[in-house]
Amino acid sequence: MGGEHMLIKTIQLDGTKKGIISIAHIKEPYGSESKPVVSIGISLKGDVNEPDWKAHIPYANIDELVDALKEAKEKYNS
Repeated sequence: MGGEHMLIKTIQLDGTKKGIISIAHIKEPYGSESKPVVSIGISLKGDVNEPDWKAHIPYANIDELVDALKEAKEKYNS
């Protein structure tokens, strides 16, 4: 399980010394013929290959996810 992984970007994780957020494209993440996803990983140690947490987001859900993140930032980022 888990297909071809292509790193798109890494972002420094605010409030940590080494932490990063990694954004990657994964082709066939759940085996042959599964749809690609964007993987968002969080590594407190700065290891892009071994994130402490990760989420796989289907491309069809990205726009709605971005809208929800923007809404959270507007409401709660003071």
